[in-house]
Amino acid sequence: VQLVETGGGLVQTGGSLRLSCTGTGYPFSYVSGGWFRQPPGKVREFVAAIIWGGGDGYDTYSGDSVKDRFIISRDNAKKSLYLQMNNLQPEDTAVYYCAAYAGLKIGFRPRTGEYDYWGQGTRVTVSS
Repeated sequence: VQLVETGGGLVQTGGSLRLSCTGTGYPFSYVSGGWFRQPPGKVREFVAAIIWGGGDGYDTYSGDSVKDRFIISRDNAKKSLYLQMNNLQPEDTAVYYCAAYAGLKIGFRPRTGEYDYWGQGTRVTVSS
């Protein structure tokens, strides 16, 4: 699976951005995906995930720091994952990475080691 993120940039506090991640190389409906971020000088952290639960079902999960502000979604026809980020704050400044794994592994997946494929990252900067 190859992943390419787009949509990062500079935004003011309280603004919104939408990140996109397009995947190729595997039937996308069987791919589970997540978004992670790495703030300057810090370790990579979980943001949100949308996990294939078998059949037509997907479960979504969000990190505590972004709940009620960030929304993860997907469009299998476009082979894409999205992260809608609202009410952005300076502490959301980071490089955002799309990650994925193929096949059925049900449940909350917040660890980087659980994802086999990664995009190159897109930078989000929130000015105060």
